[in-house]
Amino acid sequence: MSHQVRVELRTAQPYAGIAARVTMDGLSGAVDEAFPELFGWLAAHDIQAAGAPFIRYLVIDMAAELQIELAVPVSADVSGAGRVHPGVLPAGRYVSLRHTGPYDGLVASNAALQEWAQQQGVVFDSWDNSAGSVWRGRAEHYLTNPAAEPDPAKWEVDVAYLAL
Repeated sequence: MSHQVRVELRTAQPYAGIAARVTMDGLSGAVDEAFPELFGWLAAHDIQAAGAPFIRYLVIDMAAELQIELAVPVSADVSGAGRVHPGVLPAGRYVSLRHTGPYDGLVASNAALQEWAQQQGVVFDSWDNSAGSVWRGRAEHYLTNPAAEPDPAKWEVDVAYLAL
């Protein structure tokens, strides 16, 4: 796992996504259900993915529920249908790090990014409400397809947070 933090300006990224409300224990099941559905929908509509699939975290209450979107970037806005809807990751300054290894290490990578930001005085575009922490731009981009690379030690995920 690498905790070398990058700061980068990103343009807005349109995507096709499926919204879900899950607990931490239900996250992997949501991934296993939504990503095949999304890629099937894209193929049926002759739309190519424009990057790695990602999970966008909208509201986080680690003890209760996560409001997320499981998403695939596209090169232009899509209309969506059924459970698939359009979305846009906002443009701005993101801080990110590359997580290498099994997915169960992602909590530690997120914690490392948050700790780095606190030490550097970086403030995220986030606020709290009654449902938990609300995030305008927080995502995990899954760079490695586990079907193509079965060794979890080689899996790579970019963890990225929008900063103010």
